[in-house]
Amino acid sequence: MSAWFLPLIVLGAFFLTGRLRRYALARSLMDVPNARSSHVTPTPRGGGVAIVLCFLGVLPLLVVLGALEASGAWAMAGAGGLVALIGFLDDHGHIAARWRLLAHFGAAVWALVWLQPAGVMPAGVPGSASGVSMVLAALYLVWMLNLYNFMDGIDGIASVEAICVCGGGALLYWLQGANADALVPLSLGGAVLGFLVWNFPPAKIFMGDAGSGFLGITLGVLSFQAAAVSPDLFWSWTILLGVFIVDATYTLIRRLLRGDRVYEAHRSHAYQHASRRAGRHLPVTLAVAGINLLWLLPLAVGVARGVLTPWMGLAVAYLPLVVFAVRLRAGMPEDASSA
Repeated sequence: MSAWFLPLIVLGAFFLTGRLRRYALARSLMDVPNARSSHVTPTPRGGGVAIVLCFLGVLPLLVVLGALEASGAWAMAGAGGLVALIGFLDDHGHIAARWRLLAHFGAAVWALVWLQPAGVMPAGVPGSASGVSMVLAALYLVWMLNLYNFMDGIDGIASVEAICVCGGGALLYWLQGANADALVPLSLGGAVLGFLVWNFPPAKIFMGDAGSGFLGITLGVLSFQAAAVSPDLFWSWTILLGVFIVDATYTLIRRLLRGDRVYEAHRSHAYQHASRRAGRHLPVTLAVAGINLLWLLPLAVGVARGVLTPWMGLAVAYLPLVVFAVRLRAGMPEDASSA
């Protein structure tokens, strides 16, 4: 496996994030704290563009090296690029939620159009030939990009999650003997690592909607591509993404049942309640890394190796995360965290 370019991706993202920080300061692109913020200091935003540019820039090389099919590159470039563009514009001003959602579905359809003929999506799960399953696949991708945006609320958490998932995904490929395929998640993880240097608590710049939405839909596409190596790898990827999937989904359901306006900003995710209890972001971000590496990764490996069935692996992985969400009062108003 030729991985000589991976350090260059990390360095490129690091230096580009620094330039974006100067750009944000010069243009007054600041995330100013309000009643629904989890930070207290005005901070530049939009640094996630470095992740977008570095990863999209390396896609042609990954195709040349045989790590990625051209169809997969077009799927991620088109879908991720559109989501990042909409996020970038929203970071600079405001785009109505209905237009953002329309663009998100357009990006999902673009990805599925390129992925379906390549046969990279697992049979029996979102992405098989039927119209219903294609709709489910689109909903999955749209939810992935939105939940990643929802979960990008404290310093470093979205970056750490992406690095853990990408590193775990690469390990799963290696265990399957697909060494070249591992270069794709490693490239994405490298771009995020370069950004994380600036985003680690206390953050000097935030990812912004361009970066978080891009990561969400790209990780969703990568989970479909993993099924080309082995169908069970799709489920292993959803296990790796468990912290974000469970917290965001449980919180959304709880808020829907409460009659809240789900597209309004809030501070009721489990990780937000946890950061307020801890009094700072770092312990929660490190806890997410620990859960990923010590709990979810072994279970994902177990499913990939056939030790656990996919549904058993998902149940064992998600059940404690649901318990955490319940105990942390996810989806409940902020004052409920002390109840």
